[in-house]
Amino acid sequence: MDSKTSDPAEISAPPARTPLGQTVDTGLKIVVVGGFGVGKTTLVGSVSEIRPLSTEEIMTQAGVGIDELPEDGRKVTTTVAFDFGRITLNDHMVLYLFGAPGQERFWFLWDRLFSGTLGAVVLVDTRKLADSWYAIDRLEHHRTPFVVAVNRFDDAPRHSLEQIRKALSLGDDIPVIDCDARRTPSGKDVLVTLVNHLYELSLAREMTP
Repeated sequence: MDSKTSDPAEISAPPARTPLGQTVDTGLKIVVVGGFGVGKTTLVGSVSEIRPLSTEEIMTQAGVGIDELPEDGRKVTTTVAFDFGRITLNDHMVLYLFGAPGQERFWFLWDRLFSGTLGAVVLVDTRKLADSWYAIDRLEHHRTPFVVAVNRFDDAPRHSLEQIRKALSLGDDIPVIDCDARRTPSGKDVLVTLVNHLYELSLAREMTP
């Protein structure tokens, strides 16, 4: 695996249109955040049951000096607003996924995306761990529960999950897991980890006097 950005050969294309069930009355919101080029668009696309709404645009020379362009030249598009996907959980409940843009100039959108969010996934690239700091800071500011998913690239340092936890100053109560953003089962494992984390937090609150 050379890259964890969008690869049509790796992701099963969802149906062009999957109507929302008429009995659905509850929508849950999850946000995927992280640095530029870490694989947020790919993760949303790999797990969505609908063809995801994507605001990917071709990067041009106008971004030189503004965005940190990848040196290997593999990434040629960038999210300029947000990605959107959907997963039906049961007859009455759906999960809405929002992928936030990674460039610093779009960070002003993040606080709005966090509004009404059940929880978040911080997607991490070990080649540029520092890019994860802003996402973690804003989530903690909003008191939004989150998990950290390490999207492993072939040319990235093979830090252990505990090394990553320490580097990002994460508490033992925050789940840190490996993932491959291109693969649906791996993406779903990330979401299941987040849901289980939210459930445990809910139980802990109930037990607090």
